Amino acid sequence: MKKVLIALLCVVFAIACVACLTACGNKETYEIAVVTDVGQLMDGGFNQGTYEGAKAYAEANGKTYKYYQPANGSDATDNDRVAAMRQAVKNGAKIIVAPGLLQAGAMETVAKESPEVKFIFVDGWAMGLKNVTAVVYKEEESGYMAGYAAVKEGYTKLGGTFGGGGSNPACNRFAYGYAQGASDAAKELNKTVEVKLSFQYGSGFSASPELQTQMTKWYDAGTQVIFACGGSMLQSVKAAAELSKNGKIIGVDVDQAKESERVITSAVKGLAVSVQKILGEYYAGEWDAKLADKASNLGAADNATGLPTAKESWRMTNFTVEAYTALFNEIKAGTRIVKSDVSNMGKAEDGSDVDKGVNFADWWTAKFADSNVTIIFE
Repeated sequence: MKKVLIALLCVVFAIACVACLTACGNKETYEIAVVTDVGQLMDGGFNQGTYEGAKAYAEANGKTYKYYQPANGSDATDNDRVAAMRQAVKNGAKIIVAPGLLQAGAMETVAKESPEVKFIFVDGWAMGLKNVTAVVYKEEESGYMAGYAAVKEGYTKLGGTFGGGGSNPACNRFAYGYAQGASDAAKELNKTVEVKLSFQYGSGFSASPELQTQMTKWYDAGTQVIFACGGSMLQSVKAAAELSKNGKIIGVDVDQAKESERVITSAVKGLAVSVQKILGEYYAGEWDAKLADKASNLGAADNATGLPTAKESWRMTNFTVEAYTALFNEIKAGTRIVKSDVSNMGKAEDGSDVDKGVNFADWWTAKFADSNVTIIFE
């Protein structure tokens, strides 16, 4: 009897061991990973738009996905980003989507460590690695449409605060387009408008008491609408606008109408659309031919720049959706050209980086010397 009992126990133990090994071997993996930029995932902007694109593609195509947020939030370091990307690889990521130029160092490190994993560098650049592709945008087009719309709506005193401290090419292109659009609309209306610009705060794309104080002063001094261009900087502009009587806001990257009733429009980039596009090309087996060590430069022609036109998002009356559509189609067709070269903004004569003071002001003054805008640089 004892022998029979021992035999039965051995069988039960063996079955339990097999079950345990099977369960351990079935550890859940996530093949599409999103590693966020500074700030929070659902930031109503860049992180959120990128994640929503990856999520939409994954759910439509039966792929597993997961986001990874580097430690320390807005103070995340390269080590924090490296750790997040390594965790994604450990969890089975086949392709990692990472928005923001701050990802560059970490991406290069992990991409070299894991050549079998593919990386999408949103708002980045080709970095000489076959397993990295970049997505960049013609932000100047969205900035142009926002500035043009604001002036056509009737605003004559515009402002803009831009993230990256003057060193972020995407924010600089937004700013340059914004001023061009305001100038062209003013010329068509035969008037002069004021455009006040600042790169003073928001180098980390974060809200701050200092930024809120500056924006409050702008509204108090008569600025009617401010382009909040950079992550959670919107929260500082929103707080300032709500302290003013009629202060309005232009959002950025995604439709930010839901963030505040003061948002009249947003200069958007097709983050979700473009992420889905690149993921589709990867899964179609087109990585080597179309994506490896290349940058996809997307704009109106790709439906990747513009203003949101949903009824709940369109808070302008003088400038109509129909007028906007006509403007968008001109830019899409290339019959209305928006300049994009900001390579010398904030550079000394020898090409070296300088403070965002007089050299920035000189650049802007020269660019708009014969235009219908008066540039005020702070």
